[in-house]
Amino acid sequence: MTVETIRWKNNRVELIDQRLLPAKLKYAICVTDKDMWTAIRTLKVRGAPAIGVAGAYGVYLGVRESKAKVYKAFRREVDRIIEYLARSRPTARNLFWALERVLDVVEKNKDKKISVIKKIILREAHTILKEDKKTCRAIGRYGSVLIPRGSTVLTHCNAGGLATVDYGTALGVIFTARKKIKRVYVDETRPVLQGARLTAWELKKQGIPATLVCDNMAASLMADGEVDTIIVGADRIAANGDTANKIGTYGLAILASYHNIPFYVAAPVSTFDLSISNGREIPIEERDSLEVKKIGKEYITLKDMDVRNPAFDVTPAKLITAIITERGLIKSPCRKRIRDVVNRQDARGKK
Repeated sequence: MTVETIRWKNNRVELIDQRLLPAKLKYAICVTDKDMWTAIRTLKVRGAPAIGVAGAYGVYLGVRESKAKVYKAFRREVDRIIEYLARSRPTARNLFWALERVLDVVEKNKDKKISVIKKIILREAHTILKEDKKTCRAIGRYGSVLIPRGSTVLTHCNAGGLATVDYGTALGVIFTARKKIKRVYVDETRPVLQGARLTAWELKKQGIPATLVCDNMAASLMADGEVDTIIVGADRIAANGDTANKIGTYGLAILASYHNIPFYVAAPVSTFDLSISNGREIPIEERDSLEVKKIGKEYITLKDMDVRNPAFDVTPAKLITAIITERGLIKSPCRKRIRDVVNRQDARGKK
């Protein structure tokens, strides 16, 4: 285990406030759906799988004090809360996947008492959290076979324990293959510095040799032969394999292609959105300009400067060597290979 990013304790959700890392490790408390919406929107909790878990708990926090006596009225409240939580961040598929799972169990149990349905919602949130732990370990196992002994790996943003429940996707591969890895290069990841603040912290905590680099150093490192493998996470993957991830990922994929370096995406099946044909259909979140204008509390540019701040970009499938999932590897991703793996049953017979 790396860190316990999200936990249910004392009848409330506690999650690491990632805005404070690496200076301070502190848990934020969520007792209402509004608390959870704010936590997701303001990046107290971030990373697609972690956001999914948080969203599921958010539904329960929103309905547990419901006074509804009949299912129809209760369902209206559930729908309202799900719609509200879905507006917190638009790109991460896992949020919508988790909200859909909660809605599905609500509908399947509509003949039960409202008090029982509330317990079922909480139980489903617990299940999603537990599944994420197993999912990340499986991703780590599948991905580790792709890492040659003595490798130097580059990663972007944070796809570790902080982005999931306790282990990570891209970092889960690195943690599993740690004995084969000589060094990890960590992109700082402007503008919010998830690499510098979070990934560096996780790797140091695990005792894995790591070197922090500015985002614009990646090309030079590759040209000098200092990078053997690139592994990143994902926030949404289209049916054809086009992948949305933290802004700057697309550029790394282009550089990897030019320098003949394998480029891997590590993500759970819940990140795939087969309703979206290709990357052009993925909604890209545009965030507050102050994230670019400031580092911490200090302005680094003119206060009235015009800014673009897309949180994600899309990497075409043709630039991805393989996608690593908990159900196996998808090499040279295409629609058929993706569909085959996504529809593959896991060890418990569940899709």
